[in-house]
Amino acid sequence: PPAPAPPAPDDGDADPGRRLLLRRGAAIAAGLIAAGAAGWGLHRAYRPPTVHRLDVPLPRLDPRADGLRVAVVADLHVGPLYGGRQVARVVEIVNSLDADLVTVVGDMVTSGAGEVRDALAPLRQLRSRYGAYAVTGNHEYYTGHEEWVDVAEDLGLRVLRNERVEIVHGGAAVDLAGVNDVEGGRHGDPPDFAAALGDRDPSRPVVLLAHQPVQVREAAAYGVDLQLSGHTHGGQVFPFHVLVRAEQPVLAGLAEVDGTRVYVTRGAGFWGPPMRVGADPQVSLLVLRSV
Repeated sequence: PPAPAPPAPDDGDADPGRRLLLRRGAAIAAGLIAAGAAGWGLHRAYRPPTVHRLDVPLPRLDPRADGLRVAVVADLHVGPLYGGRQVARVVEIVNSLDADLVTVVGDMVTSGAGEVRDALAPLRQLRSRYGAYAVTGNHEYYTGHEEWVDVAEDLGLRVLRNERVEIVHGGAAVDLAGVNDVEGGRHGDPPDFAAALGDRDPSRPVVLLAHQPVQVREAAAYGVDLQLSGHTHGGQVFPFHVLVRAEQPVLAGLAEVDGTRVYVTRGAGFWGPPMRVGADPQVSLLVLRSV
């Protein structure tokens, strides 16, 4: 019988130079895509924050207080990569909203507050009818929370440390409370919901400032109407939102957890590399509505 025909040569084996060219081309293309994504992310991280406007109905809100305007700012992360120019731009945006109340819900800094005091100085220009209030975030504890509190209050922010104040709008009262961040528990300054929310008039609504959305689970036990949070950055860089969502009950926007509404802003700055992909920087304006 005739001998079997030899196997046909593999085209790739027959042309190793072509295979090398294809590999190099693929590597170059991947590099260009990565560089393009990094450049796009850098551009988005430093762009002016967009304004998210939202009406939030609160069943216990007195109709006289309908229309109370609350600006929400979070996660400036002022440090070597985010400085005074960016802070001044955020302040200008917030002031343009004509808010009745400004809330800063944590992570103002990634460096010691004393080191970036000049960069934080534009916060002194925040304008609103009833003042500007703040709470600690986890990064305030990493960098020295007592110093941060001193600097923040020197700049005109009222830091709510497990306490509440009364806001009167249109002749009707709303409780504004703030609790320390979860990280405070490692630094002798833990959140205390009972101190902030106990023994209050249950007939009127309470808005709670708490840096991390996960704190809503404790807030709900105290009948909080609305919690304002940051921390997540909306994921900051796709696909890290998957990891954030595994840790926090809300990634961004308005949701309800255990009967309590929680609003999470994507934050005005960034943490780590100056990149944002799929989660642009944000300042929020919530208008409280009676129902």
